Amino acid sequence: MTPQPSNPLGPRNGTPRPAVADRDERAARLEAEVAQLRQAVSSHAVIDQAIGVLVCLHQISADTGFTVLRAASQLANTKLHTVAEAVMSWAHTHQPLPAPIKGALDEALRPHTDTRGTPES
Repeated sequence: MTPQPSNPLGPRNGTPRPAVADRDERAARLEAEVAQLRQAVSSHAVIDQAIGVLVCLHQISADTGFTVLRAASQLANTKLHTVAEAVMSWAHTHQPLPAPIKGALDEALRPHTDTRGTPES
């Protein structure tokens, strides 16, 4: 009789072999990490675009634009990504910003503009 080759994918006593279970667990962790990284890249792009809108409209630097978005996020108690999405939605549709976000953005922009609403030099 010839010995049967071992099957690393086959069950042993009805349970997966340890190497397969470890590999499956690692694959699941990597898939979750890839999903998180994809979400982060997407979120980062929307935030960068919203910064660009603020830079163009208010003639502020990109660093100041990020500072304004972050401050508005904190003031509105809303995630930064959500504030950025609202800014981008406004830029595309010209529909009013949600009141809490509009108020927070106005307040966050105030230190970076003079009393007439124009950028400070």
